Formats: sequence, C-alpha cells, structure tokens
Amino acid sequence: MPSNDVRILLQAAVPTAAVGAVAAVVGAVVAGGDGAVGAVVATLVVILFMGIGLYVLQRTAKSLPHLFQAMGLMLYAAQILLLFIFVAAFKNTTLFDPKAFALTLVAGTLAWIAAQTRAHMKSKILYVEPDSSAPKNGDKPEKTGHSS
Repeated sequence: MPSNDVRILLQAAVPTAAVGAVAAVVGAVVAGGDGAVGAVVATLVVILFMGIGLYVLQRTAKSLPHLFQAMGLMLYAAQILLLFIFVAAFKNTTLFDPKAFALTLVAGTLAWIAAQTRAHMKSKILYVEPDSSAPKNGDKPEKTGHSS
C-alpha cells in the first residue's frame, strides 16, 4: 500500500481501537468478563472488515478509477450487511455478551467511518495528474478547438 493509504488506514484504525478499548471497559463494568470479550471481538471484527474494505477500495481506485464511486457504495452496503449477519449469528452465543458485542460493533463502525472521512478530507491527494508537457515560461500554449 502506498504511504498515503497506510496513513488513512492508521488514522481510521486507531480511533476505532480507542472506541473498542472504552467499550471493553464499559462492557467489563456492566456485564463482567463476557462484556469485555464481546467488545474486544467486535472491535477486531470492525477493524478487520473495514480495513479489508479500504484496501479493496484503494486497489479499485488505482486499477479501475471509473468504478470507484459505485464500488465504494457497494462495498459499504456489503460491509454493513455482513456486520448485521455477524450480530444475527452471535446473538445467542455464550462465548461473550451479545449486547456488548452488538453495541461495540455499531460504535466501532461509526467511529471507523467518521475517522476515515476525516482522514480523507485532511489528506492532500492530487485528483489530477500534473502534465509534464505543459508550456514552459515564455512558451505559448497550443490553441485547440474553435476560436470564435
């Protein structure tokens, strides 16, 4: 991954991990050890799903830029659907507290999206490649098109 992609990944993953740590403490206080385990598992699921999604989206942007927006919309819809499937699959588990898991999943997802949006807005990414064949000082640019 290019350094800018890694920077965006870190700027999204670190706040999500912080939200997960707070959720683990709250889960431990409210529901005991099962609540803390549920919050930690949910945080790992969010970071894994969203990190893979960001990687796929960055690869799509580089190889198929005309599909970037559609891929982004489809990817977020698929991620939210998969997260709902995880909540449904683990709603009756005894491995951890399902309420702490579900609430941390939602909070972590919202934290990731907010942090990724902030990181992308603050990054200075060129969306137009500078043209190396641009006219130099004193050179007149070629005229193209109608001159009326």
